[in-house]
Amino acid sequence: MMILLIAICVIAIFFILYSLLPTVFMRGLSIGVFNRCDVNGKIALTFDDGPHPLYTPRLLDLLKKYHVQATFFVVGSFAEAHPELLKRMVSEGHEVGIHHYRHTSNWLLTPFASRREVRKTAAVIEKITGQSPRFYRPPWGHLNVFSSWSRRPYVLVIWTHILGDWNKKVGRKRLESRIRQSIRDGAIIVLHDNDQTPGADEGAPEIMLDALQEVLKDVYDRFQFVTVSALYDESRGKERHLPPMQLS
Repeated sequence: MMILLIAICVIAIFFILYSLLPTVFMRGLSIGVFNRCDVNGKIALTFDDGPHPLYTPRLLDLLKKYHVQATFFVVGSFAEAHPELLKRMVSEGHEVGIHHYRHTSNWLLTPFASRREVRKTAAVIEKITGQSPRFYRPPWGHLNVFSSWSRRPYVLVIWTHILGDWNKKVGRKRLESRIRQSIRDGAIIVLHDNDQTPGADEGAPEIMLDALQEVLKDVYDRFQFVTVSALYDESRGKERHLPPMQLS
């Protein structure tokens, strides 16, 4: 019994040091992570887990209707299955970023396995679109102690608002309210256009599409919806041009 308890304690400590603490500190303190910025009038809508043959085309239609540019963090295996959707994303001015080749948490992967997931997905994106991705978002936003190494040379992106749209119990009205509350200068909002990943409810993207349409028709002319690249570059430009600190 004592040996078992020791083993459980060792595993728990390893998990905390390898997975939990790096996720909390890197995201909470924005260490090596792009997850917040101050850019007036601009918002980055991002979509994880796709592409999906039913929901992603409808989402692209919706974005096109309201002149919205977005960033899609795709799962490599789904991208290989639906290359035409990635080509459409790029042709319509959207950006394609890296999720993982399989929707697997970094908490369960070795550093080298994490790196393989990133690079394999990047290779899929480049082969289909002819463009090298710039950004990487890990599934569930999970990081480990080696994430700063395994994501290189890509910029690690999290979010300012994650709205629980994978859960059908949230419902359209509540999701619509959450989206409206997240619409603010410099926001990085994550939604999901696939229901075939672990934890997602079947049919959840249907609710997301309905809620998003209600919001976009009200706010599309008051904010500029841009890619993560556009938001990142402008925010970094602002940081580079800040005036020097004045000493009192």
